[in-house]
Amino acid sequence: MTHLYWVAMKTIWIKEITRFARIWVQTLLPPVITMSLYFIIFGSLIGSRIGNMDGVNYMQFIVPGLIMMSVITNAYANVCSSFFGAKFQKSIEELLVAPVPTHIVIIGFVGGGVARGVLVGFLVTLVSLFFVPLHIYSLWVVIITVLMTAILFSLAGLVNAIFAKTFDDISIITTFVLTPLTYLGGVFYSLSLLPEFWQMVSKLNPIVYMISGLRYGFLGISDVELSITLSVLVIFIVILYAITWYLIEKGRGLRT
Repeated sequence: MTHLYWVAMKTIWIKEITRFARIWVQTLLPPVITMSLYFIIFGSLIGSRIGNMDGVNYMQFIVPGLIMMSVITNAYANVCSSFFGAKFQKSIEELLVAPVPTHIVIIGFVGGGVARGVLVGFLVTLVSLFFVPLHIYSLWVVIITVLMTAILFSLAGLVNAIFAKTFDDISIITTFVLTPLTYLGGVFYSLSLLPEFWQMVSKLNPIVYMISGLRYGFLGISDVELSITLSVLVIFIVILYAITWYLIEKGRGLRT
């Protein structure tokens, strides 16, 4: 039975990777081009006027934030659009009636989101080499932070897809929740520049911890202690996984 579960999980995972790889012009190329524009506008043009940020060149400072932004948006979008598409086409019912445990379904879809998020993050990292030299302070911190962030937002995308009734429900969350939290997560600035009150408010934003963790992995500087960053990631992953498992297990938003 364990072998059958592994086959089921691998099948979902391969299907998810094939899905975004087949249309790479729409899934992989646009975020790379967008991040390149960020590097040119905010890094080269504006960054040259800003100077240093937290003791490093401004271009180097924003690289971890832009990488994390690409990981977050692509991991989230992949799972959200794929799972909702399965709901819309009624193919999700095949998984619900199949003798496959709920956690296998979750891991399969999340694996596809993680693959796309990490791949786009890697491509953005390669693009950054055209603008700044690559510095990695702690490779294991970079790997763990990126993987955990991709898992977290893949789960978040899955929750959104479960509740979504129309394609507009997907875009609303992305536009009015995910994008503002990302831009206010310290991608382009250090929290130390903010007044004390707004620093406290900013720390209510979970994306702050993810960007801070990746910035520590690359540059050795952060706005939040690494232990707190990893703790926040673990807590959110556990909570979102539990919510996702409960919703799929009970068929909320899936069964008609």
